[in-house]
Amino acid sequence: MLSRIADSLFWIGRYIERADGTARIVDVLRLQLLEDPAADEQSACTMVLRGIMGYDDMGEVDYQGTSRMLVFDPANPNAISGSWHQARENARRARETVSTEMWETINTTYHRWNSFTPGRATQHHLGWVRERAALVGGIADTTMSHDDAWDFLVLGRALERADMTARMVATGASDFGPGWGSVLASCGAQQAMLRTMRGVVTDRTAAAFLTLDRRFPRSVIAALKEAEDRLIVLSPDKDRVGFSDEARRILGQVRTSLEFSDPDRVLEDLPERMQEVQEAVMAASDAIGARYFMAAPVQEWTGEIV
Repeated sequence: MLSRIADSLFWIGRYIERADGTARIVDVLRLQLLEDPAADEQSACTMVLRGIMGYDDMGEVDYQGTSRMLVFDPANPNAISGSWHQARENARRARETVSTEMWETINTTYHRWNSFTPGRATQHHLGWVRERAALVGGIADTTMSHDDAWDFLVLGRALERADMTARMVATGASDFGPGWGSVLASCGAQQAMLRTMRGVVTDRTAAAFLTLDRRFPRSVIAALKEAEDRLIVLSPDKDRVGFSDEARRILGQVRTSLEFSDPDRVLEDLPERMQEVQEAVMAASDAIGARYFMAAPVQEWTGEIV
């Protein structure tokens, strides 16, 4: 497979998952402000933008401004509009590899989304994004051969999912973050959590479920394991000592540090552990790019000379 095609498929998976995760986060914020009249809108929005999404120096923000930044800004690749745009551009570049149904779904989603009037993000906007992201994922799984192309797509999706869940879990564990009920809602985990714990939900069990549960696909552990599995299939490591795949080594280290540690110790240091996951995902993504995608030196932005 050409490196440019693999690169595009990897980023299709990441951007579709990013749109879905961002929609979930903003929808929980919307419900929090709607259902709790006493909630401080500025503090809640600042927590989402700074605590989860990593924005700094935003000044005073409200839900309208948050919607503009995270939902409707086409120039921001972390916003839903920007994610749809980037997913479509990558699908266009990999047009000969993705299925016709998948291309049509991504293309139609992009154009329909752009027909919406920007403003305050509503349940209609955010629910529609989640449905379309699920549709794209389902069509990819059922209309693409599960070969290298599909592996790169799922690899990108798994890395993005691990990163987004780690951000939400770290925020839930902070002193000023939303309650664990909101974090569970962001991950779509309420019903799965209730079934697993037979209705007994505490802060500790919620944190453990989203971080360490091997069977819930949006947990940090499950997403990291999925990414590792795709890397193993793409390049089975036959070395007798160590690993030639740097990305697999990075992900394996952070996963085993969570999975084989005492759960109580993991939960005690949750923000720090989730920061380690985010850093590992970033490093693994760079390693994947260096191994599979780079055909030329990376261009770096430099300050404009006046």
